[in-house]
Amino acid sequence: MKRTHLPLNGLRVLDAAARHLSFTRAADELAVTPAAVGQQVRALEDTLGVVLFRRTTRGLELTPEGERGLEALRDGFLQFEEAVRAMQAGQSSRSLTIAAPRDLTHKWLMPRLSEISAREPELRFVLVVADEGVDFAQANLDLAIRWGEGPGEHEGEAIESDGMIAVGRPGGGADTRISWPGCLNEESVSRVMVGDAGLAIEAAAAGLGHATVPELLARADIAAGRVEVLGEPKPYPRGYWMVAPLPQWRQKKVRALVDALAA
Repeated sequence: MKRTHLPLNGLRVLDAAARHLSFTRAADELAVTPAAVGQQVRALEDTLGVVLFRRTTRGLELTPEGERGLEALRDGFLQFEEAVRAMQAGQSSRSLTIAAPRDLTHKWLMPRLSEISAREPELRFVLVVADEGVDFAQANLDLAIRWGEGPGEHEGEAIESDGMIAVGRPGGGADTRISWPGCLNEESVSRVMVGDAGLAIEAAAAGLGHATVPELLARADIAAGRVEVLGEPKPYPRGYWMVAPLPQWRQKKVRALVDALAA
């Protein structure tokens, strides 16, 4: 019989019924009705072409044909359990590989991971710099954080933020606009151009001018007094998203990380 044709549900019912020698108790174990157990047994008998149980005055009895296959069947179920445990081992791993833009990693992600690590010291993190698209399979990633208008082709959750804000050195600095690739005034001519929003914050803190950056990135520098907010936050369709393909997204360790980062 081909593996694709193995009557696995029927074999599971056979194992339970043979252990209890009762369709009723087997039904309780499997959370189905006794009638459903009987139907599964009859279907299995039709498929195999043998009689597996007989009803006697003493109750339910296994036939010799039924007994003959039980040991191998139960060994097989033990192998299934081992296979499931092996597949779940990856979910119980305490190592997480995360890809994120360099400025987000420096300004937001590493401080958050430090807080998480203090609570769970057995965790191990591998950080990958990824300013553009990421290949989950090639990089063996668990989670990626990227800048965009949504999760794209993956599952995802947005990181809460107030949009874009203008920041400058407290007490004033150069009256100069600082630009970076992807900023709101990217197409305008600026006297200071830097590689990313994180460097724009540093340039503003150094007094080189003012920069419009994601509020999420500037949050810690604002709290530390390195820069101050100029004007009101501006809503923006783009933001930072935690994303992963569905299989990774469903993993317990990834879900726990997403919840911790979003908290």
